[in-house]
Amino acid sequence: MRPSSPPLPPRTPLRVLVADDQPLFLETLATTLELDGLDVVGRAQDGREAARLARLLLPDLVLLDLDMPVMDGIEATRRIRRALPSARVVIVTGSDSADDVDRARRAGAAGYVTKDRLAADLGAAILAVAAA
Repeated sequence: MRPSSPPLPPRTPLRVLVADDQPLFLETLATTLELDGLDVVGRAQDGREAARLARLLLPDLVLLDLDMPVMDGIEATRRIRRALPSARVVIVTGSDSADDVDRARRAGAAGYVTKDRLAADLGAAILAVAAA
């Protein structure tokens, strides 16, 4: 997907908020990002919590699961992008549906990575989104 927001300001390390309703996946993803030198500033287990934390923590990048309780990743993306136009959102999900990719793009997501390709693609996806 094409980035839908302006380039991120040069700031090192990248500040990241991670949201997923599966605690083990959430912690594994956050730890992996930290080992890659990124600053994981927050963790959320549902979309509403992710949107709230994004407004408080002002991350550069938000990684959101598509299917979460309370509020899904699509609505969370809309709210985050409305509140923080400079923040980038990448949807991280098990779905590879073209309809889901399109919905994520329309909501303002800058990227979309499936969990089965996550290990190989996450670093590249984050760098591509940050550089755009």
